[in-house]
Amino acid sequence: MKTAIAIRHIAFEDVGSLAPVLEDQRYSLQYLDAGADDLANLDPASPDLLIILGGPIGAYDEQDYPFLKDELRILKHRLEADLPTLGICLGAQLIARVLGAKVYPGSAGKEIGWSPINLSEAGHQSVLQPLATADAVLHWHGDTFTLPDGCDRLASSAKYENQAFSYKQTILALQFHPEVITQTVGKWFIGHACEIGSTTDVTVAALRQDTQKYGKTLQHLASLCWRQWLTQIEQATHLRNQPVNV
Repeated sequence: MKTAIAIRHIAFEDVGSLAPVLEDQRYSLQYLDAGADDLANLDPASPDLLIILGGPIGAYDEQDYPFLKDELRILKHRLEADLPTLGICLGAQLIARVLGAKVYPGSAGKEIGWSPINLSEAGHQSVLQPLATADAVLHWHGDTFTLPDGCDRLASSAKYENQAFSYKQTILALQFHPEVITQTVGKWFIGHACEIGSTTDVTVAALRQDTQKYGKTLQHLASLCWRQWLTQIEQATHLRNQPVNV
């Protein structure tokens, strides 16, 4: 059985809709909780798939959160070796930082709630193509990043240009949250209550209403994306491991 490790920064931000797809594709999923589990002893090459999830801290906050140094080290190894890696929100920002991009508070303010993304030409040719028919996805971030050199921008939103990018064959970074599922996203409204209350024009009532309107469609379309991406990384890994005839 293949192994997937997800580094989680806050208990309710898990892999969501990706979990059943991983199970179908014969991955065993293990969570490591940043701030509790010892990330320093994780062999960067050990999991077949590494997932770094979101959280309410900055990708540049390692002085306050030293475990970020371990995550950056792990990512550096995996990106250099082109090992299958997925970053969502904070995870995407950490990937961008490892690749030399600038991560910083966005000038357009926090982007919280359901709104559209627009796929680029590369995005339409990527595993994100099913999301072209999504009316809205869930956004939940205040920081943004510049597009790293050598990466393909896959999606943008009205507020922020860089919402998704790919690197090499098996690295995918997503600023938005396609993983959310309607059954558990209510936990976000509790856990992020202070942030919601301090953000203009964001209310729990509107978030809940939009989740009911858009959530199940996103869950279905995201599952298609996850399946395509896992197939893509399987093919890339298989080709890379083929013997070279001289």
